[in-house]
Amino acid sequence: MFAFDAPRRPRRPSLTPMIDVVFLLLVFFMLAARFGPQSGLELTAATGGAAAWQGPPRLVEVAPGALRLNGVAMALPALGAELSRLSETPADPVLIRPRDGADLQALVDAMEALTALGFTGLMLVE
Repeated sequence: MFAFDAPRRPRRPSLTPMIDVVFLLLVFFMLAARFGPQSGLELTAATGGAAAWQGPPRLVEVAPGALRLNGVAMALPALGAELSRLSETPADPVLIRPRDGADLQALVDAMEALTALGFTGLMLVE
């Protein structure tokens, strides 16, 4: 009969590599997470109260390729100048309406640009 070596005790797996991987993942996700305030857009829901409206109409339409103020297509700098002329204060309401085919990014870009120009009374309408 053959004589083999004495059977060894089975080794238990080491948990050290798994713990290292868990800590590396923890550090990765902590560094990848965003800390601090998130940016956002302030919106006011437009209501049916037409009695509170003051001044001329200020309707900005976001179309797929252009911006329109009261139905007249214009570039963003001209839009800001014309809105300043139509508004008494920067807090006056400005209605923003996306047209069919306009994507969400174009709407957000227009709203951010108007906020950067100082208009704070933005209202999104359907």
